[in-house]
Amino acid sequence: MSVFTAAADQSICTPLPVLGKDVTVPLVTGGEVTYAALDYAASAPALQRVWDDVAAYAPYYGSVHRGAGYLSQLSTDLFESSRVTVAEFLGCRADDQVIFTRSTTDSLNLLAAAVPADCQVFVFETEHHASLLPWRDARVTYLNAPRTPAQAVATLERALADRDPYGPALVCVTGASNVTGELWPVKELAAAAHAHGARIVLDAAQLAPHHPVDISELDVDWVAFSGHKLYAPFGSGVLAGRSDWLRDAEPYLAGGGASRKVARRADGGVDVEWHTTAARHEAGSPNVIGVYSIASACKALTEAGFDSLVAREQQLVSEVRAGLAEVPEVKVLSLFGDDAPRVGVISFVVEGWNSSHFAAALSAEYGIGVRDGLFCAHPLVRTLLGSDPQDVGECGAPEAEPGERSLNAIRVSFGAGTPDEHIERFVRAVKELVSEGAQWKYRTEDGRCVPDRGTAQH
Repeated sequence: MSVFTAAADQSICTPLPVLGKDVTVPLVTGGEVTYAALDYAASAPALQRVWDDVAAYAPYYGSVHRGAGYLSQLSTDLFESSRVTVAEFLGCRADDQVIFTRSTTDSLNLLAAAVPADCQVFVFETEHHASLLPWRDARVTYLNAPRTPAQAVATLERALADRDPYGPALVCVTGASNVTGELWPVKELAAAAHAHGARIVLDAAQLAPHHPVDISELDVDWVAFSGHKLYAPFGSGVLAGRSDWLRDAEPYLAGGGASRKVARRADGGVDVEWHTTAARHEAGSPNVIGVYSIASACKALTEAGFDSLVAREQQLVSEVRAGLAEVPEVKVLSLFGDDAPRVGVISFVVEGWNSSHFAAALSAEYGIGVRDGLFCAHPLVRTLLGSDPQDVGECGAPEAEPGERSLNAIRVSFGAGTPDEHIERFVRAVKELVSEGAQWKYRTEDGRCVPDRGTAQH
């Protein structure tokens, strides 16, 4: 775990400039307030640096790999240099491929389509659905939630020892939980996988925005992450790692760009020779702006210095946890315990409150945006809440009315662009809502808890 720990004496940086930092929103109680975006785990705001880079490129927009014109050539160079930037950001090995996708979900589905037909896949039930669900054509073993990092490694080792030793195997694991923010022992899990002849893919969607991710250092076979969590706009993602399974698999999408040669046969059919490079899985006109925005974000985070970014974020984590600890009614959710290292993602429930009601009050009365629900990690949240993993529940507000207990939680998340004031306002709001109650009445509408307009609580 030390690979993810910032040195205690590192200088702490100021928040990085992000879009939306000055946006104001109306309060149901009257007036306006600067919006406190504390839902980074869903989508982080784009860095101003990224937006400026994209804006500077936009007039030179052209389709890549498709034309001899100047703008097409410039865009092609930008696209391929972005691939190099991402490879450097991830510490890729010389023979690794960097494939551009739409998202982490898309990346893991691409890999799932490329695993050998007889592959065994091992996934902890604690994974985000993007990691939990893509393996439909493989033999999948779902592992129970561990309660310590050491237990996670031991659980995986037992499962791998019991598998068919002659077939291919793949382990899929998160780097940082999207529910608890806790860091997983990735390097140790990779060592266990390789010791048993298995490969491992790291879901770095929540890790990459908060900590350096080095494929070589962690010794993982693949890494997947999304641009929209890495301070870039929506619509782009990355799958990076070993090339052999990807090279041998059928193209993820069949079409232009993935094919090298296409010719008619005498019998009327078509013969196709597919690329063996990353282009094999990048058919169609790619999202050049999305790819460039990821590369820009990688550069911005690297230049800002991860040590100082991590140090500041850990300070914010400490402030939030200390503030919540002062409220007896608040229970913070955790797998590995209070002392477990974590990124800026914290989920909790409040005694006597429906979680959707609490999140709605934070938004309507304080201008604070958090997330409530099961966070696309249903089995994990149910386990953490002490309910049956098979209980029915869904993302978003349940049918429970405000004040009724619900099978969901509240998640606050933050990162490189979060001002101190947003954290202070959040902690103050939690304390006031618990001690004084909401100032407004709320109702359920279309599955969401919303203010009942014009009806104050007090």
